[in-house]
Amino acid sequence: MNAEILTIGDELLIGQTIDTNSAWLGKNLALLGVQISRKTAISDSENEIISAINEAFQRVDFLLVTGGLGPTKDDITKKTLAKLYGCGFRRDEGVSAHLESIFARRGRRLLEINRQQADVPEVCEVLHNEVGTAPGMWFDQKGKVLVSMPGVPNEMMHIMENRVFPRIKNRFKTPEILHYTAVTVGVPESLLSKQLEDFEKTLPPHIKLAYLPALNTVKLRLSGQSDESTILRAEMAGYFDKMCKVCGDAIFVREDISPLKHIARQLIQHNIKISLAESCTGGFIANQLVMEPGISKVFNGSIISYANEIKQRELDVPTEIFRTVGAVSEECAKYMCESALKKFNADIAVSTTGIAGPGGATPEKPVGLIYIGIATAKGSRVKKYYLFGTREQFMNRAANCAMMMVKNTLFDDFGIL
Repeated sequence: MNAEILTIGDELLIGQTIDTNSAWLGKNLALLGVQISRKTAISDSENEIISAINEAFQRVDFLLVTGGLGPTKDDITKKTLAKLYGCGFRRDEGVSAHLESIFARRGRRLLEINRQQADVPEVCEVLHNEVGTAPGMWFDQKGKVLVSMPGVPNEMMHIMENRVFPRIKNRFKTPEILHYTAVTVGVPESLLSKQLEDFEKTLPPHIKLAYLPALNTVKLRLSGQSDESTILRAEMAGYFDKMCKVCGDAIFVREDISPLKHIARQLIQHNIKISLAESCTGGFIANQLVMEPGISKVFNGSIISYANEIKQRELDVPTEIFRTVGAVSEECAKYMCESALKKFNADIAVSTTGIAGPGGATPEKPVGLIYIGIATAKGSRVKKYYLFGTREQFMNRAANCAMMMVKNTLFDDFGIL
């Protein structure tokens, strides 16, 4: 079944707010057999909203709308939907009670402008929103379903997971759709495609392979669709195993997670303590690692040694290094990771030193040059990379390279696959 997404808000059109809702909706609805065929962003305008909805319903029977449900005057979605469906408003007692409760917990007085969020179009079914003040709304008229939700991501997700997904299963007949994803690091999409050329020819028509390149990574996603879920699962698992076997060491992880998240989970699971000494990545790797719950079990701390003075004072990098080969060098990266290993009593330490750009380069040391060091009790090793992109892209690529080195070290020095 095809559906469309309609996002409402001037802030989306001027780039003030990034639309993460559509990506989440597309990913999660696909698991229910609902394919998003189009996404449209429009301004907070009654005419634009009505026109966009009417046009969408000429193409699909299911439309998801986000945004414009707040209490202020620029939030006009609810009033526009009432006009579109030719109905008045009713005050929902469940929403009213929820508003009273939430404002009491916050120690705030419930104003009339806030009470009005309990007023919903008469023909809609209310989708209760426990985590916010604006309810969602389900309209089902003349065979067309429209779901209106707040634009706040956590509120939208809550309503979808708890209210909308169960209704989709009851309202629509959808096929079983499965996605199996593996993540590769450091191998170009073109090489993977060549490597998997013969494998792709063996895939049946209902199973597709997609290549999703990002920053130094490529996701390989197998997608299958069938009305027989048990048969499809077994079939997909078999093809996924074959695909991963063809790619060999290029496969970093056999699930749809980032290399950093995978490594964080491995470290936690095996109780391997890690520390970092970051220069050009400025704490980016440490920041990403601590996003994983439970990381405190294996992560005592790190050092952002941006200045040479800090590298020397805190990481024991000899002054001679800066005078001869410089801070961006194999020797400096080696001292940094070895010192971080000792300083934080870690099992494995990572160091980064390089030139993120756009300035600071020389003919011998161009923008994008980075040395990444890894140290354990069994010794240290350093690799040189030439990365590209903006500063943010440089740091993402560097983090992925570092995680590949950590993964290899976990196998070589600790026997962890």
